Amino acid sequence: MSLMGIDVGTSGVKAIVFSESGQTLTSAYEEYGFNRPAPGRAELDAEEVWWKTQTVIRCCTVDTHSDPVRAIACSSMGEAMVPVTADRQILGPSINPNFDLRGEPYLPALAATMDNTHLYDLNGNALGHHYSLFTLKWIKDQQRRLYEEAEYFLLWGSFIPFMLGAEAQVDYSLANRTLLFDLEQGDWSDELLAWADLDRDKLAPTVPSGRGIGTVSKQMAEHLGLSADVKLISGTHDQCATAVGCGVIEEGLATIGMGTFFAITPVFRTRKPTALMLERGLNTEHHAAPDLYVSFLYNLGGALVKWYRDTFAGFESVLRRRQGYGIYGDLFAEMPSGPSSVLVLPHFGPTGPPDFISDSSGVVAGLKLDTQRGDILKGIVEGVAFYLKEVVDTLPATGITINQYRATGGGAKSDVWLQVVADIMGLPVVRPKVTEAGALGVAILAGIGSGRFNSFAEGVKAMVSLDKTFTPEPGQQKRYQQRYDKYQALGPLLKDYLGDV
Repeated sequence: MSLMGIDVGTSGVKAIVFSESGQTLTSAYEEYGFNRPAPGRAELDAEEVWWKTQTVIRCCTVDTHSDPVRAIACSSMGEAMVPVTADRQILGPSINPNFDLRGEPYLPALAATMDNTHLYDLNGNALGHHYSLFTLKWIKDQQRRLYEEAEYFLLWGSFIPFMLGAEAQVDYSLANRTLLFDLEQGDWSDELLAWADLDRDKLAPTVPSGRGIGTVSKQMAEHLGLSADVKLISGTHDQCATAVGCGVIEEGLATIGMGTFFAITPVFRTRKPTALMLERGLNTEHHAAPDLYVSFLYNLGGALVKWYRDTFAGFESVLRRRQGYGIYGDLFAEMPSGPSSVLVLPHFGPTGPPDFISDSSGVVAGLKLDTQRGDILKGIVEGVAFYLKEVVDTLPATGITINQYRATGGGAKSDVWLQVVADIMGLPVVRPKVTEAGALGVAILAGIGSGRFNSFAEGVKAMVSLDKTFTPEPGQQKRYQQRYDKYQALGPLLKDYLGDV
């Protein structure tokens, strides 16, 4: 019995098929990009993403005839939604409110009628335009016909199973990204829907992660080369999937995702005081695993490293790709062994907790004529970690503890990068054998929902293996503490330049 995990991200979709013991049997990936129809707007072509999702599924099924896929689950980015009809027709593009500002004008009026404390008590998030609620408000006002014709607005993790033949349903973690979900009740909030003047029947019913939600339709099974009895299982938000895929299903553990977003996801069992969480800009969301919560600390770490590659080594990178090689290994080899001579404030794009600066600017301080490009890359890597350390250092007061990190994503393949993170954070960083943990996480959900595993613990034990542990080096840790002190002093001096909070 093999299990397929599908991960729909902001820039591409991947499908990976795993054995019941967590071995990767085959995988496929397709890339896509945002459309920018006007300044301040960002859309995914839902038809294109759906077509490319079918492509990666077909590529995988060709390689698994000897061990056919028996169950599928999907993880995805949050917030972005697809308008569809009940008979599975796509009606328009998917607006991503993380990068699209159309919903921003609705913020002041809603903020005036509900304070953040009450909203957080209900939903576990503070008010911000980067939630589905504001996109839906804009569509209702500006594209009324689309709003009325759409029978569902589906988050991507529920859209893919729906198109494959499942019932229209959405898991708790993704539902939470709309700002319309009642965290305690595990259902859409009548109060929040009334507050936003939106219709409940436009949203799919909510379910926990890892539940059976249907089977692949006969038509899709024939089209994709799947068996007709393949089970479809409710998935989860991508960060929660990543946590499951590296075994982070108990308190004291946290993932450190090293992709486009550099994200830390700690796990905890009970909700923390609202005032303390709001002060730190921390959300509260259902974990995929039952009776657990997660929160997200993040910045655009991976995007900064990609910017560095394209800016400082763009031509070399193109040549390497043509030769079938990547360039990141060589670029990381150029970094100095100790702390960089430059300090980087990683505010090159919208920032995460605690300030959520939407229009920010990065800073590279300490440049000299003898500064090498490796110094700048090392400064970026350090600055991304320093940024997150500032938030992590405030967690104990909330009751959230981290004793160990599990590293995932493309950046986790770099020993050098993981050692820097361990030295700066002062805690062990463990790399799982499978660093594409999001797809593995939902494959585990597929195993749970199809009855192969009786619990999350059993699924993780069977499918997650750890590879290497990076422990802080005392000498380097001390040097990084000195650099961190300077980093903390630099930010306030440049606050006006970094952007409006």
